[in-house]
Amino acid sequence: MTRAPADPAAPRDPGDAWVYAPTGERFWGRFGAAGLLAVDPERGVLLQHRVGWSHHGGTWALPGGALHQGESPVDGALREAFEEAGVPAASVAVRFTSVFDVGVWRYTTVVADVIEPFDPVISDPESLELEWVPIDRVDELPLHPGFAASWPGLRERL
Repeated sequence: MTRAPADPAAPRDPGDAWVYAPTGERFWGRFGAAGLLAVDPERGVLLQHRVGWSHHGGTWALPGGALHQGESPVDGALREAFEEAGVPAASVAVRFTSVFDVGVWRYTTVVADVIEPFDPVISDPESLELEWVPIDRVDELPLHPGFAASWPGLRERL
């Protein structure tokens, strides 16, 4: 796996901000967030090991993040997966989406089949590693709490 240099001077998008629920719980992405669950029949699902300084750092989750203003969840998930893991949009075909909605914020998981195999590339500072994980081994990892809550339903739909 190759690591591409990050550009710390890149401007931040206005969607890169916390949203607070009435309960005090916070969620990343002013316009919501989305992540890509890339499914390869031979290798499993692509997961990202999150760096320690990130929200729930040290856990495993999907490449994804905050949506840009006016961006669809599918476009946002594909953009984020490319930015964080080098996933070529033409290498996946969207199968379905799953939405977690807390009223003030939404996270969309975009589930896509790999139609052209690719090797993921750590391309920003948010990842410790990227790995294809067999579907039956995902539960063995320390998962991001949001992904851990949604994984059983996603796995059932796969």
